[in-house]
Amino acid sequence: MAHVRKLIRDNVTTTLTGLATTGNNVYQTRVYPIAEDRLPGIAIYTSEEATLFGSMNFPRTQVRTVTVNVEIYVKAVADYDDTLDQICLEVEEALTADLTRGGYAKDTQVLRFSSDFSGDGDQPVAYGTLEVSVDYATVENDLETSV
Repeated sequence: MAHVRKLIRDNVTTTLTGLATTGNNVYQTRVYPIAEDRLPGIAIYTSEEATLFGSMNFPRTQVRTVTVNVEIYVKAVADYDDTLDQICLEVEEALTADLTRGGYAKDTQVLRFSSDFSGDGDQPVAYGTLEVSVDYATVENDLETSV
């Protein structure tokens, strides 16, 4: 089995694979850039997690909030913002189809969007990041099972 955080990240990846604009160009990475022939594309990774304890006696219940970043990459000569917005529409609607992330989470919320671009190369690349907050609970001695 795996940490519930990984199971949630895998669920987000599966949920966002096959969208109309990005198709199967969905990757769990933040280290390696997405190749030009795989754009538009999505990179998914977790960036931080906060834990609160919901009980006092061992084993304690942990209430966790993990941040899942969904980075969207588009390469074009015009209409970057329109394409980013279209992909965000598809991503956000797909994520709301199951707020429990396959039963591993209590809630999923899209909290923030930011965007930027790079003018390097023959065509600029625009990118946007959706910050997604996912709440889940575990018991401190069993991080492979959500409660």
